[in-house]
Amino acid sequence: MILPRGDALLLPANPLFVWFTLLFAFLLNLVPLGRVPAMPDFLAVVLVFWNVHQARRVGVGAAFLFGLMMDVHDGAVLGQHALAYTLLSFFAITIHRRLLWFTVPSQAVQILPLFFAAHLVSLVVRMLAGGMFPGWNLLVAPVVEALLWPVATWVLLAPQRRPPDPDENRPL
Repeated sequence: MILPRGDALLLPANPLFVWFTLLFAFLLNLVPLGRVPAMPDFLAVVLVFWNVHQARRVGVGAAFLFGLMMDVHDGAVLGQHALAYTLLSFFAITIHRRLLWFTVPSQAVQILPLFFAAHLVSLVVRMLAGGMFPGWNLLVAPVVEALLWPVATWVLLAPQRRPPDPDENRPL
């Protein structure tokens, strides 16, 4: 595969690190910060990141399981987050090859509609189940999640950027 200009060759992602970051993001979502509709969904950001960068390792099934766990924690309609995370992961995996050719800020702009769609799906399921409309500040959360994309990229790719062991026989 030809690398985009300026990109370094990354080491393989450690599967333990991938699942640890997903679990950490899930636990970060569990922190009781109040019911603020504009609160970003950290699990969605990390899930989309690993769907884009490790599409074969983290897929739609993992998104569904994390969605069910979020539904149980929030006391939401069973399947609300599961459906939103599943669709989010599906579309992230669909565009992952094209997305990696863009710069990180451009990736954030490309990911923004996915975050909007995930929040819209969650809102529609909540409203169909008879829930209340949380307010228009719900539109702030996908923007904050897109703004977190460069930070997530920098933090989650850091272990893969370390230089490999130097070897005279390998030029890379």
